[in-house]
Amino acid sequence: MTPIKDEIFARMDELSPAERKAARTLLADYPSAGLSSAASLARAAGTSTPTVLRLIARLEIGGFAEFQSRLRAEVSHQLNAPVTRAQQVLPPGTEESVFRRSVEQRAGLVDRLFSSIPPAEFDRAVAALGSKPKSVLLSGGYFSRHLADILAMQLDQLIPGVEYAPEPLGRDIGKYLALKKDAVAIVFDLRRYELASKQVAELAREQGATVIVITDEFLSPSVEDADIVLPVAVEGIPFDSFAGLMVLIEALVEGVFHEVGERAIRRMSAWEEKVHIHRSFRASEYQSQQDGSISADG
Repeated sequence: MTPIKDEIFARMDELSPAERKAARTLLADYPSAGLSSAASLARAAGTSTPTVLRLIARLEIGGFAEFQSRLRAEVSHQLNAPVTRAQQVLPPGTEESVFRRSVEQRAGLVDRLFSSIPPAEFDRAVAALGSKPKSVLLSGGYFSRHLADILAMQLDQLIPGVEYAPEPLGRDIGKYLALKKDAVAIVFDLRRYELASKQVAELAREQGATVIVITDEFLSPSVEDADIVLPVAVEGIPFDSFAGLMVLIEALVEGVFHEVGERAIRRMSAWEEKVHIHRSFRASEYQSQQDGSISADG
């Protein structure tokens, strides 16, 4: 039977804003949040009990009791399935088999983007970034900050007002305090979730910005303050993989490029002109130094 969280991902674009909020709260603490009462889930999501029950009905589950029964069955399967235990063991193999297995596993992570990210959420993220936001502010965690920086550098060549905040709760906090309703904040937060990411998402939401959270399939607590959530499979050995995340970043950049159109072309042309001048200068400077060295040797 399909896990309930997968059904939620598939139907995310069909949900009302209140139902989507309840769904994200459930996914942020899955499956535990669904094993309490409907009223408890509603309180945690800041919605009503009828909203939670409408969400269950939209998933075509008979009722809340059946919903909880399915969640308990998922927990039991996860704890007892042999494949789950086997996945914790490093498989033996030659160097060649390790290479093949590693590449195939990461290719599989890319394929899972189609099931982990609701297309409507991706489209909403592209629309938010392409709608002339006054500012776009990005931050990340211990490893994911590198991804945030890459996305910021590429978006900056397409749209104005993009900044990467390496210290969002330090020297960059003023940038978050300056966010308005016409701003976008993108927060990367992958498992081993960081409190700073949750605080940044909450601050950006309080300032009125559209909050996009890029996280793994288990969902960072930051999604509670998100308007748009993009979950990516990251399993890897010995560390979580960036394969799916990099493809998502490139897809977002391409989506924004098509959304912005000629404005992106003009900005890219301006960038290229200035960078070309700089590179040409450096190249000619290097060539002069080489020529001088040759003359001295001669």
